[in-house]
Amino acid sequence: MPVVAVLGDGQLARMMQTEAIELGVETRVLASDEDKSAAQVFGDVRLGDYTNLEDLRAIVDGADAVTFDHEHVPNEYAQLLIDDGVTVEPRPDALIFAQDKLEQRRRLAEAGLPVPAFTGIESAADAEAFWDETGGEVCLKATRGGYDGHGVWFPSSKSECAELAEDLLGRDLPLMAEKKVAFTRELSAMVARNRSGDVRAWPVVESRQADGICRVAIAPAPGMSAELAARCEDLAVRVAEGLGVTGVLAVELFEYEGDNGPEVSVNELAMRPHNTGHWTQDGCVTSQFEQHLRAVLDWPLGAVDTLAPATVMVNTLGGDTDPDTPMAERVVEVMRKYPQAKVHLYGKDHRPGRKMGHVNVCAATTDEALAIAEDAAHYIIHATWKD
Repeated sequence: MPVVAVLGDGQLARMMQTEAIELGVETRVLASDEDKSAAQVFGDVRLGDYTNLEDLRAIVDGADAVTFDHEHVPNEYAQLLIDDGVTVEPRPDALIFAQDKLEQRRRLAEAGLPVPAFTGIESAADAEAFWDETGGEVCLKATRGGYDGHGVWFPSSKSECAELAEDLLGRDLPLMAEKKVAFTRELSAMVARNRSGDVRAWPVVESRQADGICRVAIAPAPGMSAELAARCEDLAVRVAEGLGVTGVLAVELFEYEGDNGPEVSVNELAMRPHNTGHWTQDGCVTSQFEQHLRAVLDWPLGAVDTLAPATVMVNTLGGDTDPDTPMAERVVEVMRKYPQAKVHLYGKDHRPGRKMGHVNVCAATTDEALAIAEDAAHYIIHATWKD
């Protein structure tokens, strides 16, 4: 059976391993520490640094495919691995558009895809000019490295915008600005594509955020017309094909009210399994983790039919304090009250706001699935029920 090397030691790599076991695929992971989420479950763990070329070359030696659980491996190193004859997916010429938000915006705009008005920021004067151009509807973004609400700023005045831009640029932080979108909700359109060009799109989900972190994903997005759902799925397929993405792609979208009804605009791209796709583990024929492995190996992709009318995922984010009740007891209590709830934990120690795991619930209605998943996640976090 083939060998897949995963660069990155977080929960996404951990959940790839679960599917790899079922498929009979051999795996190895490059981890920074043996206690990391993925390192706890992989049979072949190589300790090293993903910014060290020799560590990368050592783990990819003999692998049939190499993939990532984050976008931070230096692109020049990934290209050197390809030059050595290694199959790296997604490839650097696609991954750059997940790594660099300004390059992403430029490429999507060139392709005629919906993005907010944007510009690169190289000075305080640039920031002031964009403030005037947008009537003060400005969002400043680090072009690289931001995630879960980090690397995003919303200045409240023109002077604050200029001062903030000057401060950030003074810290050698590459910067861009885009017009704030008056969105009504956030969506995620996820697809997978293999190297042969086979593409599958999952149903569009609604993503609910807290402090910039995804807290809830609802599949399918409630109240969405078939026409808008098809448009979102088609958009994600166009991005995957246009950028040559191999593996899972998440296209995060803003839905807003246009002149002729609901419209969407691209917010972010992620070229790997994504938090908004965790529901597929229990609510879909083929999970995003299995599909990603199939894709990077250029195997046929699996069916993406849903297994229930509604599936809800709720993240279990670490609370302000860690309850005295041991985690195992909390899980057992959730199982006792909600046998239909599926608990997924990442093997992480408590830290306020940290993604510790998630709960998936399939049900006949969104309201039922949401109520159970919210209550179960609340108990996992606090050792108390919501009611």
